[in-house]
Amino acid sequence: MIHLPDMPHQHTLTPHRLAELLTWYEGLSPASLAHLDQYYAPQARFCDPFNDVRGIASIRAIFDHMFESIETPRFAIQASAISGSEAFVAWRLTGKVRRHPFDVPGCSQMSFDRDGLVASHLDFCDAATLWRQDRKSTRLNSSHGYISYAV
Repeated sequence: MIHLPDMPHQHTLTPHRLAELLTWYEGLSPASLAHLDQYYAPQARFCDPFNDVRGIASIRAIFDHMFESIETPRFAIQASAISGSEAFVAWRLTGKVRRHPFDVPGCSQMSFDRDGLVASHLDFCDAATLWRQDRKSTRLNSSHGYISYAV
C-alpha cells in the first residue's frame, strides 16, 4: 500500500460510516431514497456510464428511474476499502428487465466530506453486460441520460 503524507484538508473516513452507507445500499428501496440526504452532501456529484449529475434531487431522480425501469433491483456489496477520505467498493447489481434477469458487476470510488457525507460518487461498470445478457430486452435511451429499457 502506498502511504501518502497527510494533507491539512484531508480527514479519515471511518469504517463504521462506510458500513452504514453500504448497508443502506444493500437495502435500497423506493422508500429508503427519502434518507439520501443522510448519506450524500447537498451538492454531491454522482457519475456512472450513463449520468453525470450534481445534487441530491438529481441523484434521487436516477434511483427513482432505476426502480421504475428494473424489477427487483439489488446491490450486493462484494468488497470495500478505505484510504483517507476515499472509499472503493466492488458490487453487483442484479434485477430483471422484461422478466429477464441480469447481473452487472461494478465498482465505485467515493469521496467523503468532513461530515462523513458522500461528496463524489463515481461508478464504473461494463454497461454492455446488459446487452450481452439479453440483447433483445435492453437499449440505451440517451435522450433522457438514463438507462432505458424497451417494453
